[in-house]
Amino acid sequence: MSAAWCPTGRGDGSHFSDKERTALQREFAAKLSLEKKAAAESECGMTVDEKFELCKSIADVGECIMEDQLRQMLERKPHIIAYDGFEPSGRMHIAQGVMKALNVNKLTRCGVHFKFWVADWFAQLNNKMGGDLKKIRDVGDYMIEVWKAVGMDLAKVEFIYSSEEINSKADEYWPLVMDIARKNNLKRILRCSQIMGRSETDELSAAQIFYPCMQCADIFFLKADICQLGVDQRKVNMLAREYCDECKPKRAKPVILSHRMMPGLLQGQEKMSKSDPNSAIFMEDSEQEVKTKLKKAFCPPGVIEGNPCYEYIKYITFPWFGHFRVERAEGNGGDKQYASLEELEADYTAGNLHPGDLKAALAKAINTIIQPVRDHFEKNADAKALLKRVRGYKSTR
Repeated sequence: MSAAWCPTGRGDGSHFSDKERTALQREFAAKLSLEKKAAAESECGMTVDEKFELCKSIADVGECIMEDQLRQMLERKPHIIAYDGFEPSGRMHIAQGVMKALNVNKLTRCGVHFKFWVADWFAQLNNKMGGDLKKIRDVGDYMIEVWKAVGMDLAKVEFIYSSEEINSKADEYWPLVMDIARKNNLKRILRCSQIMGRSETDELSAAQIFYPCMQCADIFFLKADICQLGVDQRKVNMLAREYCDECKPKRAKPVILSHRMMPGLLQGQEKMSKSDPNSAIFMEDSEQEVKTKLKKAFCPPGVIEGNPCYEYIKYITFPWFGHFRVERAEGNGGDKQYASLEELEADYTAGNLHPGDLKAALAKAINTIIQPVRDHFEKNADAKALLKRVRGYKSTR
């Protein structure tokens, strides 16, 4: 307030009554909120509603916890951080490679800064690559190379190795881990063992019991506003939200955007397995390997529920291309491009699209998506040597 118009000459608004001052403060807060919203929309050329729907689409078949908080964040917070952590534990399958690139690109398009926590120490704790940290680091580097090659927009993406970041800020990280450990009993921590691909009934090492406390701490250590991991990580994300009520001072609860887990290609496989090469397509598989794996894949005629081939189309190739194209002989119905999943579902369930034609079209789509990855590992000498080392490592559970 300027002294030029303030009757007292002090410029502090002291001439206003309490009621008038409160009204002005509310008016200013509302104006500031509108300005922040406008700034957020102008940054990426999308409205808050558009950004909200795009972010939420990541969890359409997964889980979104705190939708209202997500919307408020998109309206008011200028710098939003999302995070995902991954154990470098072997070759990357298409769900981790392509689906993650799609999800990250959705968030960064909305102006979100994405932090990848390259969890090398966690992989060592979980005995991946036999606990050999050098091999684990090689696998981490390989995974980053895959994402770069497949088309992840890296303008707002940061890759952080856990060992390096924790060592550089040990005085901040370990007290947080210890506080989380103190505020939870062993039974609650054991319930989180699923995040490591383990069961509560498994014989866990002390390192694996410590692991959930560390992963919970990562969320706050990285200052994440959004946890964008798979639904298999739900228990530790909820542990973090519970901790926000227990710690002093209290912390803001993170929004949880959990994507679904993709099934394996063979009948009855609820999840892809790196240890079973026929259950998944890997990001640098050859063109023929992709065709062979899909030819063997479970694809019951006329049935889309529990059909892994259909799910690959729905969650990977269709979002990537915006359509699904089938090429076939005129006698079998001729070529057809599906502009919607509903149209594809209707044809397949009615028997107008044969599983063999669907599989061939899916193989062609996947090969198109991952061809840049093959090219990168073939033409870049460093990447080629890296892949050769990673392929030579034995994955351990």
